[in-house]
Amino acid sequence: MTAPDSSANLSRVPCTVVTGFLGAGKTTLVRHLLENAGGKRIAIIVNEFGDIGIDGEILKGCGIDTCPEENIVELANGCICCTVADDFVPALDQILALTPRVDHILIETSGLALPKPLVQAFQWPSVKSRVTVDGVIAVVDGPALAEGRVANDMDALQAQRAEDETLDHDDPVEEVFEDQIACADLIILSKSDLMDAAGTARANAIINEHSARAVKIVPTSHGKVDPSVLLGLGLAVEDDIENRKSHHDGAFDHEHDDFDTFIVDIASIANPDELAKRVATIAEEENVLRVKGFVEVGGKPMRLLLQAVGPRVNHYYDRAWTATDDRRSRLVVIGLKGLNRPAIERILAG
Repeated sequence: MTAPDSSANLSRVPCTVVTGFLGAGKTTLVRHLLENAGGKRIAIIVNEFGDIGIDGEILKGCGIDTCPEENIVELANGCICCTVADDFVPALDQILALTPRVDHILIETSGLALPKPLVQAFQWPSVKSRVTVDGVIAVVDGPALAEGRVANDMDALQAQRAEDETLDHDDPVEEVFEDQIACADLIILSKSDLMDAAGTARANAIINEHSARAVKIVPTSHGKVDPSVLLGLGLAVEDDIENRKSHHDGAFDHEHDDFDTFIVDIASIANPDELAKRVATIAEEENVLRVKGFVEVGGKPMRLLLQAVGPRVNHYYDRAWTATDDRRSRLVVIGLKGLNRPAIERILAG
């Protein structure tokens, strides 16, 4: 076998793919990487499954000199693994044209994306000559997995599957989770501070059950992982893609028909905790998996960031509103197909 051309590898920009299910903690991990990159010039491609770029806005609010706003490219309203040619390559061209040259690229995929089709795009001659996949990082929601769930409402999901006699494959949410694990070089077990030793052991066992390769699992809380653990792996994953078997091998694409996503505009609020309770209610009653968005709080100069994974809701003021901001309160809602949108809008409106 011919040895790889090390000089060619050094001339290519390394790229890390950060994958993981809805609300697992990918954006928190990426933000921590940016804040602790040790002077490396980093660019980010953020892929949203929805119509507005919440995750991109979170990262743009970091104010980090080595990752200015122009280094963050958002691909909204489309899963990156389904739109590689149309969206990813132009985004890559935009990043590689930056001056000064970036040292590293991070790709935060949507929660529904499969990493393997994206990595395969790095085999294209026009891409492979310029960038290489340094590694694939899968972020897993530790507390949910400790309870045996990759989604927050597995009972409703299994009931929906049982009622559909046309299905002859595994639950699509499970398939997405398993394919992300199968492609990973490193697995981040997030929110470890919310688990005891027994829960951590259960989560690790489930991951190992679905991983065909020996992959290290790193427990973390609040996305705090030393960048040296995640960056500079030098694995050239695009050359090893055949060793990462997935449910969708041989398929040209995959569908997201099992999910609904839409935006809800709400009025300015007075009490963030009350809104958090309403968000938890729609997760419990309406099969909602994920809610995220920015909210205006009456009398407050700061923008409220709200994120929810099932009934677990977090909110905090991330920065001051600016004169150019659209100060509408908008929430992206993602859930299983058949969401009752009128009921969800009514609950969120209070």
